[in-house]
Parts: sequence; C-alpha cells; structure tokens
Amino acid sequence: MKERVLTNRKNGMLMLFLFLLLYVTAIAGCVTGGILVSRGEAPVLLIVSCVWLGLGWIPFCGLRILKPQEALVLTLFGNYVGTLKEAGFYFVNPFCSSVNPAAKTKLNQSGDVDSGHRKLFSISEGSATANLEAAELASKKISLKIMTLNNSRQKINDCLGNPVEIGIAVMWRVTDTAKAVFNVDNYKEYLSLQCDSALRNIVRLYPYDVAPNVDTTGDGVADEGSLRGSSEVVASRIRDEIQQKVAEAGLEVIEARITYLAYAPEIAAVMLQRQQASAVVDARKMIVDGAMGMVEMALERLNETQVVELDEERKAAMVSNLLVVLCGNHDAQPIVNAGSLY
Repeated sequence: MKERVLTNRKNGMLMLFLFLLLYVTAIAGCVTGGILVSRGEAPVLLIVSCVWLGLGWIPFCGLRILKPQEALVLTLFGNYVGTLKEAGFYFVNPFCSSVNPAAKTKLNQSGDVDSGHRKLFSISEGSATANLEAAELASKKISLKIMTLNNSRQKINDCLGNPVEIGIAVMWRVTDTAKAVFNVDNYKEYLSLQCDSALRNIVRLYPYDVAPNVDTTGDGVADEGSLRGSSEVVASRIRDEIQQKVAEAGLEVIEARITYLAYAPEIAAVMLQRQQASAVVDARKMIVDGAMGMVEMALERLNETQVVELDEERKAAMVSNLLVVLCGNHDAQPIVNAGSLY
C-alpha cells in the first residue's frame, strides 16, 4: 500500500459559504414557491427547495478540519482515496469515511495516556462534557507528532541467567499513514508488542555487569559489554531491532532509552552482597599492595642510611610488624622497648 497525499482539497471555506448560500436560496425558494402555488402555478420551485432543505445537510459531512501534525486517511466504499496531511479546511466527498483502527487504543505514552480517572460518560458532569469525551475517543485523525512510548518493566534473564528488571522509553512517529492503517491491524499495539520482543532479544545477549568470557557482539571475541556499563550501545541495538520490525507498519523509531535497570527482587539482596564482597576484596588488594611498597621502601632506606643493621630474622619481624600496622582495621598500639635490641 502506497500513501497518496491529497493537496488539492483545501476549499472548505468556499464550499461552506456556497452551501449556506444554497440554504438561504432554498428558504427563499420555499417562500416564493408557496406564493406561486397559491396563484395556481406549477409547484416545481417549491418541491426543489424542499428537497434541498431536507438533503442539503449531506454535503456538510464532507467538510474536514485538520490541525498541524495531524492526518486523515480517507476511503470511499472500501477503496483507499488518499490522505490529508497538511493543516487546513478541506472539502472531500461526503461519502468518504475516515479510517484509524488505533483511534481507541490507549497506551502508556505521551499524548495518549488513559489514567483511568476520567469519566467518559458521567451524567454528573453534564451531557456536553460527555459528548466531548466521546468525540475525542471516536476521532479518526492520526497524530504525526513525535510520541514517547513507555512500556511496562519486564523481567528478563541476562546471558548469565540472572533475572533483571528493565524498562525502556521509545520515541516514535507515523511516517506513512497508509501502511500504518492498512498493513497492520492496530499500529499502536503492534509497536508495543515489537518493543517488548526486541527488548527481550537484546537483553538476553548481555550480562548485567561485566563478566569474563562473554561475547556480546557475536564476533567470537570476549568483550566487556554489559547492561549497566554499555547502556548507550544496548539502547541503540534495541532501537535498530524495533525499527526493522515496524518499518512495514509505516512507523519510524527515532530513539530508545533505558529508563529502569535493576536485579529482580528475588536475587537483589544476594547480588548486593556479592558486589559488597567484590568491593572489599578490591580494597584489601589495594591496601596490601600499598603496604608492601611502603615496607620495601623502609628497608631500602635503612640499608642506604645504615642507621641500623638487621639480620634476616629481624627483617622478617620488622616486615611482619609493618604489615600488621599498615593492613589492620584498627589503630596499632605499639610497645616501646627501652632495653637492648638483642
């Protein structure tokens, strides 16, 4: 299905004035025809005027108003006529019908959120409000604006089998209204389903954190890709995956962003302990490396200055004492020896 944009129908104001003029003429014709009938003349003018007054409302159904960044897909007796995409006042065939199978679909996205607090047909709010809400739901216009789809969080196993919870926000818009309406049943639901599928396909290729011997790119070489450290790369791959799926639906995915990432609750506490243990080990390793450097420096300075000469046993005792002092969690309480060294 190829989109056909109608650009030569912006004559709604002219047709509106014409139809109103015809109505005024019909009213005058009824009056004049009644006078002529009363004089015994043929009632042709009266009949024509009455027919127009009874059926003259039909052309008004062909008047359509579009605001900026809106589109209207038109069909005539089941055949695709074209799409109105520019803002303006249009007149089309009164028997043309607008098509938008996703008009009543409410997703968790900007400009299309049904919070559940609005009463669509509340009698207490008045019939005017109810009619307005019903008209909004029944609108067949397709928005061409950039919208943000924020799908619900999903629980997915990463490449190591650890369950993680992740959520994404997808910026998208309709680029081909004919494909969006006729190629898929409901383009909003189709986009939401493809977002969930692409998210699951990409997340299962990455570990939550950097892990050894894990290939996330598929080139056979282990790398340091992870969900936490490579969020930009992961989001880009999710965006490309979604775009491949929704291209036939006339949709363009502009950007995808990870909005939430965490371990699943059932393993969150264990993983926190693991991260804490890893941090403690790394800190201890740094402390020991620093202490060994300080001990080595102390022995070298003693040999250079020749302040005191120590045998191997005394050097071992000195190294042990220095390591205890430098690596201990508490402040050392030294014992001063006031007697002989030996």
